Amino acid sequence: MATQARELPSKQELPRDDYVDDEEEEEEEGEETWDDWESDGDDAAEGGGGVLCLFCSSRFDSESSLFAHCGAEHRFDFHKVVRELGLDFYGCIKLINFVRSKVAENKCWSCGQTFACNSELCGHLHVAETSQLEGNVPWAEDSYLKPFMEDDSLLHSLSIFDDDDEEKDCGMPMGKGEFSAGNGRLAEPQDNSLNTIIDDCSDISARFEKSVSTESLDGDSNVSLSEEQSDRQLKITRASVTAKEIKSVDDSYFGSYSSFGIHREMLGDKVRTDAYRDALLGNRSLMDGATVLDVGCGTGILSLFAAKAGASKVIAVDGSAKMCSVATQVAKSNGLLYDENACMEQKRSPQVISVVHTKAEELNNKIIIPPNGFDVLVSEWMGYCLLFESMLSSVIYARDHFLKPGGAILPDTATILGAGFGRGGTSLPFWENVYGFDMSCIGKEVTASSARFPVVDILASQDVVTDTAVLHSFDLATMKQSDMDFTASLELKLSSSGAAVPGVTWCHGIVLWFDTGFTNRFCKDKPVVLSTSPFSTPTHWSQTIFTFEEPIAMTSEGSVVGSSASVGTAGCPAVAIRCRVSIVRASQHRSIDISIETTGISSEGRKRSWTVQTFNL
Repeated sequence: MATQARELPSKQELPRDDYVDDEEEEEEEGEETWDDWESDGDDAAEGGGGVLCLFCSSRFDSESSLFAHCGAEHRFDFHKVVRELGLDFYGCIKLINFVRSKVAENKCWSCGQTFACNSELCGHLHVAETSQLEGNVPWAEDSYLKPFMEDDSLLHSLSIFDDDDEEKDCGMPMGKGEFSAGNGRLAEPQDNSLNTIIDDCSDISARFEKSVSTESLDGDSNVSLSEEQSDRQLKITRASVTAKEIKSVDDSYFGSYSSFGIHREMLGDKVRTDAYRDALLGNRSLMDGATVLDVGCGTGILSLFAAKAGASKVIAVDGSAKMCSVATQVAKSNGLLYDENACMEQKRSPQVISVVHTKAEELNNKIIIPPNGFDVLVSEWMGYCLLFESMLSSVIYARDHFLKPGGAILPDTATILGAGFGRGGTSLPFWENVYGFDMSCIGKEVTASSARFPVVDILASQDVVTDTAVLHSFDLATMKQSDMDFTASLELKLSSSGAAVPGVTWCHGIVLWFDTGFTNRFCKDKPVVLSTSPFSTPTHWSQTIFTFEEPIAMTSEGSVVGSSASVGTAGCPAVAIRCRVSIVRASQHRSIDISIETTGISSEGRKRSWTVQTFNL
């Protein structure tokens, strides 16, 4: 199971080279290298009062003076961009967070060009061609609703809709029931579009919905000025609440990995740990002298492997403060923790590991690193059913922002597979004979409950009754975050071995598992496959079991021709079962929703479909 970012000492305690200010950077020749990486002190973010400029360290007493400065000094006309793209309030919030995130990476917010330092970036900034952005803005993702800079006073003081004229100029006119997608286009109306925040704030959503629905088509409002001001504050509050909800889930998630028990389980999983060890230590041509980013380092075992394999620098990132401290101590105990003095004395020091307490998405807030400065990105991000915990999004973010073009991501492939299972995969056999007593009434109730909730457990290989089929494959080197949501189909037929027998075999549900590959695309010396299959050595991931509401009769022989019995019954067993499976990220952060549409097909081609089953993991 994946462990993401654990925590370490504060960034002031991290080893670093001498600080270099912007003026000195301008005088330096060549690009920033790993010898120049340093911790990014808090002073820039926290020093002084007022509203911080989007591009430089200047601060201002008001939002208006800040935007005037941005237009005059940085050629960024905020109000013009908002007006020409028809951005609503949320679109403005996203734009501000997007610009701040790009400036933190020394990238131009408009064209994406990367620079060695902030002063070079500021010298490059140009007027944006908004016509090229219309309908396809790069800040459309809801992730940009989350403040990039903690306690960003600009977001709290934002008042572009303070009067009717400004609102008409800056916002796209909306009719009743229409909602802006924040990207210059109207979003499709959805019943639950404003109901994604936690229950405690349902009154905020209700009031905000009311404020939108009472607005007339020509932009006139029937509510009082005080209510308008209140509703503007609600918009800010709602964005803040969403961010707080995500933070709460993240804190709980990272906190759960502060227990040594779960790390003992993962380290003791030989299939898992051996696969990563073999991929890192067995591919010296990839690892020798490489700069490595370990996302979700936990105890730091993957960083230790990378250092032992000859990496020149390893940055281990984790969101748990406790585990970062542990990883630091482990690296130090093994003589692998980065030591600035030792590295200056030795040209090739084994002390290459630095541990950073942060989420991967916020790494640039903690340390300054060369753009796309890593040769190798390694992470053990997989969860139950592969995608539970949704840590893959952090890995994709790290790949896009920190990995060199053509750099290696380990593992680089992931595949979800599935098969049908028989009666032995349920709890029915156990309850039918409990010390000689028949408790099958309990077994039926437990099985019925299993049809509503996924079960994570080890399934014996002899209980698999169909052939294995591939549900979906991911290329970790190229996939997008949106690819994590997918719909695919499995077609299952009885296998010639296992629990299948001549005549009728009952299929009680489907079981899903995953394989990840360290392929010869990057691991040319020694490719490795990590499998969680029921036919392989069990892992701590087990398999994920989905029980049908009623078992389906199957046969490898022809059904009775002309039978009037329903497909999937003993009178007309199915020769194939087709399952249409959808897996999407749930509204609750780090969870996934799974739906399964099941259809039985007879030898005559008749079909029968069952009610769609939905599961949350």
